[in-house]
Formats: sequence, C-alpha cells, structure tokens
Amino acid sequence: MEESAMKAGGERFLRQRQVLLLFVLLGGALTVCECGRYSVAEEKERGFFIANLAKDLGLRVGELAARRAQVVSKGSKQHFQLNHQTGDLLLNEKLDREELCGLTEPCLLDFQVLLQNPLQLFTNELQVIDVNDHSPIFLENEMQLKILENTPPGTRFLLGNAEDLDVGKNSLRNYTVIPNPYFHVSTSSRRDGRKYPELVLDKGLDRETQAELHLTLTALDGGSPPRSGSAQIHVLVLDINDNAPEFTQSLYETQVLENSPVGFPVVRVSARDADSGNFATVSYNLFQASDEIKQTFSINNVTGEIQLIKKLDFEKINSYHVDIEATDGGGLSGKGTVIIEVMDVNDNAPELTLSSLTSSILENAPETVVSIFRIRDRDSGDNGKMICSIPDNLPFILKPTFKNFYTLLTERPLDREERAEYNITITVTDLGTPRLKTEHTIRVLVSDVNDNAPTFTQTSYTLFVRENNSPGLHLGTVSATDRDAGTNAQVTYSLLPPRDPHLPLASLVAIHADRGHLFAQRALDFEALRAFEVRVGAADAGSQALSSEALVRVEVLDDNDHAPLVLYPPPPNGSAPCPELVPRAAEAGYLVSKVVAVDGDAGQNAWLSYQLLKATEPGLFRVWTHNGEVRTARPLSERDAAQHRLLVLVQDNGEPALSASVTLHVLLVDGFSQPYLARPEGAHDQAQADGLTVYLVIALASVSSLFLCSVLLFVAVRLCRRRRAAWEGGCSVPEGRFPSHLVDVSSTGTLSQSYQYEVYMTGDSRTGEFKFLKPITSNLLVPEPGREVTENCRNSSVFS
Repeated sequence: MEESAMKAGGERFLRQRQVLLLFVLLGGALTVCECGRYSVAEEKERGFFIANLAKDLGLRVGELAARRAQVVSKGSKQHFQLNHQTGDLLLNEKLDREELCGLTEPCLLDFQVLLQNPLQLFTNELQVIDVNDHSPIFLENEMQLKILENTPPGTRFLLGNAEDLDVGKNSLRNYTVIPNPYFHVSTSSRRDGRKYPELVLDKGLDRETQAELHLTLTALDGGSPPRSGSAQIHVLVLDINDNAPEFTQSLYETQVLENSPVGFPVVRVSARDADSGNFATVSYNLFQASDEIKQTFSINNVTGEIQLIKKLDFEKINSYHVDIEATDGGGLSGKGTVIIEVMDVNDNAPELTLSSLTSSILENAPETVVSIFRIRDRDSGDNGKMICSIPDNLPFILKPTFKNFYTLLTERPLDREERAEYNITITVTDLGTPRLKTEHTIRVLVSDVNDNAPTFTQTSYTLFVRENNSPGLHLGTVSATDRDAGTNAQVTYSLLPPRDPHLPLASLVAIHADRGHLFAQRALDFEALRAFEVRVGAADAGSQALSSEALVRVEVLDDNDHAPLVLYPPPPNGSAPCPELVPRAAEAGYLVSKVVAVDGDAGQNAWLSYQLLKATEPGLFRVWTHNGEVRTARPLSERDAAQHRLLVLVQDNGEPALSASVTLHVLLVDGFSQPYLARPEGAHDQAQADGLTVYLVIALASVSSLFLCSVLLFVAVRLCRRRRAAWEGGCSVPEGRFPSHLVDVSSTGTLSQSYQYEVYMTGDSRTGEFKFLKPITSNLLVPEPGREVTENCRNSSVFS
C-alpha cells in the first residue's frame, strides 16, 4: 500500500510540471534554512530510502502533512518523493550520474523542502556517488602507426585514448599492451585530467626483418572489479624519412563568441617539415576527434584553417580540446593541440516559472499572497544577472524570498467597486548587452464583499394620484442601486412602518418587492385624505444585508365628484316659499337677494359661477356671475307684476361641470311699512288684519326660538364632523399660507336676515380657491307689524 501511494504521488508530480509551492497565510513570514547534504549511489531503484526528513528537520511525523510539505527539484524532473506519513525521503526515479553531471565531480543535486504555516524553506544537497558501470571505450578500435625503421629506441608515439564515463576511482587509470620485445605503453595525463597512452619504442626496428607489427592496447579503470576496453594497433615500419612535421606552436589557444556564424574561421595551425620533396608536403587532419568535434569544426587539409560548421552554445559546451595531426608525404606525422574557449553572449532571455497562483482575491482583505515564482537565466556573468519588477501604479508589491524566488503580494486592501480586475505584468530583465527581458502577465480578479448599501436615486419622491382611483393602480416607481455585484447587489424593496401610528398604511399602498412599483390598495378620497407619506426601505441580498430608506409623499389630486350645494335660499321643506321683498321704488342695481352655494371639491373644481336661467319677466333682474348677487336690472315701475319667480343655475368649473339650481320668489311692494297683500274695505277687514298681525308675531317668536336651537345643534354637529375628519385624514389648512377671512353678507335690500361665513383658501390650490365652511352667526329679521310672513319664510335662515 505504501509503495502504491508513493507511485501515485510520483505520477502526480510528473503531471504537474510546475509544483504548487505555498500560500502564505496572513501575517506569515518566510524562514530559509540550509540543512545538510545527503548521498546516494547511482542506479538505485525508484523508492530507495535516502533519509528521514522529519527527523533531520526536527519535526513530528504528522507535522509534514499538516504543513503540506513539498520537495522541489531544480529543473522539470522530480527526482524525489516525500512520504508524509513516515517523513522518509525516497527516490522518485533511478539516477544516472553520467546523465546528470557528466564528468563533473562531485555530482550534487539541489532540492528544497517547503513547509507552510509558517512558511519555511530548507535547502539540501544530494550527492550522487558514482559506481563503476561503464567500461573504457576507444574512439577508434583500430589504430595505424607508421614508424621509420631508423627510429631510435625511446621514441614515443601518441596513441588514441579511451574514454570512461565514470569518474573518480572508477575512471580510466592506465593503459597496457601485450608484452612484446619492441614496445611498451606509457600512460600520461593532460591538463584536463584525461589520460592518454603513448607507445614507447624499446629497441630499433628492422623493416627487412619485420615490416608490420600487430599490438593489442588495453585501457583499465580503477573500479573493483576493474573494467577494461581494448583496441588494435597496426604498426607499419617505413623506410627512412627522418624528419616528421613539427607544429610552430605546441599548443594553440583561441576564443570564439558563441553567436559566431557558420563558416567563421576559428584559428589557423601550421606545421613544417625539414625534409624536401614529397616528404616535406604536409596535410592537416583532425586527430581522433569525437563526434561532437567533427560536427562542430572542420579543418582545411592544405591551409590548416579550422572553421565552424555548426552554431556554438556556451550553455551546453564552453570549451573544446581539438587534436590536429600534420602528415608529410612520407607518412610521418606530428601532433598539435588546439584549445577553443567559447565566449558567452547574452542570447538567453530570463525564464519565469510560477509555483503558485491565486487568481481571485476578496476585496478589503489585508496583505494577501498572489503568486510565488522563480526566475533564472541560462547565461553567465552579467548576462545571467536579473532584475525583477512590476508596474508602479498597481497596489501590489514584489518581495524577494530566497535566491531566485519572489513573492507577489497585495500592498493594501483592494476595492472591487474601484477596480474589479488587475492584469499584473511581471518583467524580468538581465544585465547583459543587449539586455533581454521576459514578461509574464497575471490576471487577478477582485471578489465582491457586501460593503455598499443600496442607494436610492432620490432621497424623497413625490407621487400624484387622482381620487376615486381604481384599486391596484400603479402610483409610481422608486429605484435604488447597489455598487456591489451578484447577490450583494440584488435589491429588495419594502414598506417601513409609518411615523404616524394611526395611518392605515397597509390599506393605502403596496410595493413590488423586486421592481419598486408602488400600487394603491384602495380608492382614495381627496376630501378625506389629501396626502400621506410612506417610508420605503431597500435592502440587498448579502450575507449581512445592508439597507437604506427613502421618503415617498403621495398627494391625492381632486376630482370633480361633488356638485354645488346651495345654502341660501334653503330648499323648500313642504311649506310655502319665502319671498324676497323689493320696494317698487328700488333703483337699477338694487340688491334683491344673494344665492350662496358651496362645493365639496377643491381648486377649479370648486370655482362657482351663477347665471339666471329663467325669469317671470326677462330683463327685470340679473344675477352676478361670480358672487351670486341678484340685483334689479332697471328701475321698477307700477306696470311691473307684483310677484316674480327666478330660476338661478349654480355651476362649478370642473370637467365635466356639475351644477345645481334654486328658485327665488320675489314680491314687489310699495314699502316695507305696508303689507304686501291687498287691504279689504271696511272696519271689519281692519280688525281681522290687526288680529292676524298678533297671531303672526306670536308664531314668528315661536319659530325663531326653534330656529335658534336648530342652528346651535347644527353648528355643533358640523364642528364635531370637521374635527373627526381632520383627525382621521391628517389634513389641515396650512397656517400662514392664506389668512382666514370672514365674509359678511348683511341684509342689504330685502334679505330676510344677516349672515356671516368663514372663508379660507385651500392649502393645495395654487389658483386661490374659496371654501365656505359654516355660518358664524344667524340674525333673525322680525317683520314689521302688519306684514304676513309664513313659517317657511322664518325657517329660511338655516344654512348647511
């Protein structure tokens, strides 16, 4: 089970080439420690135990898993795996020292152990120990030497060397040759530490005795047991050509830029031969060159010029050791060496590798880690030095943590309403010439927090509705917006409790919770309720809901739903109508009577006009349009009839107009001291008239008493109703806008009594409407003795 878990962990590391390093918690700090070095022999199988990291780091076993410990290797391969349950560090794959380090010794692999909460970084090294798993191999299995027969003993001949990929004691140690009487092998070392063989002549050769020799050269390494490789040496004994070519320099050293083009002349070598003729003709060749050298350089056989045939790469190979052979026409050769140093140029841009990334950050959050990344440059020197930066106008900061690791953090809490998205460009620039840079853009979204309350488009609204509206009528709309996003910006509307606890708000208005539409719950009556105020609340749908409120004033507009009401003359109550007495001596313009009417509406709906519809004698009387006064149109004469009947129309100014009519009875008399009825002749008639006058006075006194009581009762009832209506509707006359006035209508002419009405301007009328409220006083007129007045006439002073 443990093996399968380690296998699954290894596959997970291979799938994720960029390992998530760490989220730094708020207020966290990064601690960097350099621990120790571990070692392991190469070729160990996957899962091989290296060390117990929990013990070495001084941590409890369970703490590795709790702190999400991770092992990060340099490069794309993950060489290690960490068992969080045991704390063991294991191999994730078989290691090949030669593939990892080549000839470099010691072979060290750097890796880091990262722990979270608090953030700690431990750097470690693993030394891969070489094992003797490679045998020496000659570049050429067969070598041919041409040796003059007069070559003196002790002469050395350079042979092709063998290569061993192992290092240290397992590397190539010496060369041997099968014992023979002519040669032995001497092992020498070059400046780079590689060993090469030289064949030493022990005694003189005789071509006539033996023209060819076949030797076996063996290379041995220092391993236990040792490994070996062999090559065949074919020696040809030549006739005398006693001068071999000699190079003008034993060692050539040159430098070439890595960006040099193909065909670039690297260096020219030169060799001379003291012989003459064909034995002095020299040709040049690469001697025992490796495949890499053959693919990179070529040499002109005649001129000895070495040229590039492939692009150089300092980051792969920074120097070449090239052996040159100069051969004359007689077959003798000389050896020269060329060391080519590759000079680095700034041809590698910096690289940036993300280890962790947070793509979404809550607004108002304190310092938060956005990303952890690592940078590197494959160049060397100043070409490999780097500067990392981000734009200055962003609320983020860049902190170096360890070596080439950087952490990108927020500098201050972010505000989504100010900016909801950031594109952060990380720029890595090296210090080479010319400078190269790499840019990587990180997109960061700011998540919303419910930190903004809904805001109404207006702090107060005024809505208008005509009275007698239909229930459910749309009165208007309130609107609020929220700067947040998502559910935090979803606004819900509601009616708040009214300030006036007696206001039946639930029966007056309702609101749509989502759209803010206000609807009337029932029909409104302007005369009962002219205006009311509603507090509307708007709340968002955040986890901690925020709200605001606005004041809505609903004003009821008057509709012409009341016809004029005639107060004077009063309507007949079954008795004979009371006539208006006009003396025949009255001049034109004499005030006969005044029609008094009121209208329950307001504004222009309560503006009243009067007109004479019908008269017994047209042209004798006229009615003033605006005040309802009935006056004589011309002087009266004896020829005019004694009794007249006038029909007066009272009409308001509404749409459509409503009206009422009243009939006036006018009696023309010679004077108020005379009765208006014809006198009978004789004393008997005079006695009856005197008795009738007495009865009339008694009846008038009784009716007047009854009328006074009725007026007092009527005034009390009207006052109670007005007070109750004002209490229920909340409507009152605005103080100070229009002062109250008393309109006095005195008994001018033949009006039967004096009366006063209290008149005021309605508060919501801009056109100055008048309203009659109630009679203030009522004075009875006592007819002169001898005048007959009916009971109906006495009751005509009651107004409503």
